[in-house]
Parts: sequence; C-alpha cells; structure tokens
Amino acid sequence: MGSAIVVTSGKGGVGKSTVSLGLAAQFAANGERVLLVDCDAGLRSLDRMTGTEEMLVFDIADVVAGRCAPVEAIYPCAMFPGVFLMPAPASGEALVPEHVMLRLVPILKRYFDRVILDSPAGVGRGFRAAAAAADMALIVCNSDPVCIRDAAIVRRLLQELDIVQQRLVINRFNAAYFQSLLPRKEKKKAAEDASFMPLRDLDDVIDQSGVQLIGVVPEDYVLAAAFARGKLPAADIPGRMALSRIAARLNGTAVPLVL
Repeated sequence: MGSAIVVTSGKGGVGKSTVSLGLAAQFAANGERVLLVDCDAGLRSLDRMTGTEEMLVFDIADVVAGRCAPVEAIYPCAMFPGVFLMPAPASGEALVPEHVMLRLVPILKRYFDRVILDSPAGVGRGFRAAAAAADMALIVCNSDPVCIRDAAIVRRLLQELDIVQQRLVINRFNAAYFQSLLPRKEKKKAAEDASFMPLRDLDDVIDQSGVQLIGVVPEDYVLAAAFARGKLPAADIPGRMALSRIAARLNGTAVPLVL
C-alpha cells in the first residue's frame, strides 16, 4: 500500500500546486506510480498544469456521488509520465466531505505508490477533508510574516487531526529581497558572507512556524511558466533540482540543504 501526503499552507498563492506537481514528477521519475488529487473544489488548477484539462469528463465529486467508478475519474498526465490526476469539482459547492475522504484515500493508496493531496487555501472544510486521510503533511510557506503565522496555525490544526508527521517547505525563496531589508551594518556583513542573510532568515521562518524544515525551493520563473503551460521543465533548473532534493529526503535519502 502507498502513502498519502497532503500539501497545505493556510494562505493562498504560496505555490502549493507547484510543489505538489513538482514532487509528483520527481517521485514518478524515480519509478513510482503517483496520483495527484486536486482538493480545491471550484478553483481547480492541476488539470491545466498537467495538460489534462481537455480530457476531463468526471471528477472526484462524480466518484463520491456514484456517477462513475474511481478509475474513470483518474487521468494519465502525458507530459508527466507516471503521474495521474483525479481532478477537483468545477463547482465550489461540490466539496467532498471529510468522512468520504477517509474512505476514499485508503482505496487509492492500494493502486498508487504515492497519493499527493493538493489542499485548498484556508483552514476550512476543504482543508480538513484534504488532510483527513493523509499520512504526513508538507506545509508550504514563504518568508512573508503572514504566511509564516498561517503555517504555525496549520501545524496546530494538523496536530488536532493526528497528523504529527509534518515538514516545512519554504517556497519562492528570494535571498536578494531579504538582503534589501537588512540594516546597513548587516547588509555589509551579508555582502561579505553570502550565507549570512539566507540562513538567518531561514532560522526565523523555521522558529516561527514551529515545523521542521525539509527543503527550500528558490524563486524560479522558468518552473512556474512551464507548469502554467502544462509542460515538464528541464531537470537542471534550480526549482526542479530543489524539488528533487525534497523528494529524495522524503524517501529517506540524506541530501544536504542547498540555497
């Protein structure tokens, strides 16, 4: 039986879907059979990001309502070999209940090595439904103070759902931006020691969120642009390399943190 990972954040716009798809591609590249479950009812995006938008007939709400078998709502992602998608409903009113996800996800785990649940923004019913049956959680945030606060809130809510295995992914990390915010004396030190500012900033994010760090994904416009077009970007761009390191750590391989 496979494992289920919920990718969440609390705050919208931090790149949960990019992290979800990027990790799915990396797991699949390592020979795993991966299912992406888009849990964002009414605002689904993974169908476009995986290039399956024109194929869709059924979605997860159709499975729940008995209008189709689960396999009929699972689509192979041609541009991402080894990755499959179960799309979210087009209507925000077709939210899948938490108790249904608790029954559905274990069934899906029988047929896939990895089930990645892309959680909607916020901490409402959609978040709880996405997280309910997960074995572990990846909390995605950037260095924005509001996002860090939301990550800490999500950590506590996940603990209430008995998801104690949690890891932090700092996404869209931009060292130059935070260096510009430093006082003059610290800017000079940062200019002399390239590791000074980023590491200090990372420590702040980790301490305030209260979640153990598993990886840092840099701001990478090439990665974002490729996923927006439903394409798999080159393996050697910074964003994909960072996601590859995170996937390796999730599989138990010791990989050094690279900024």
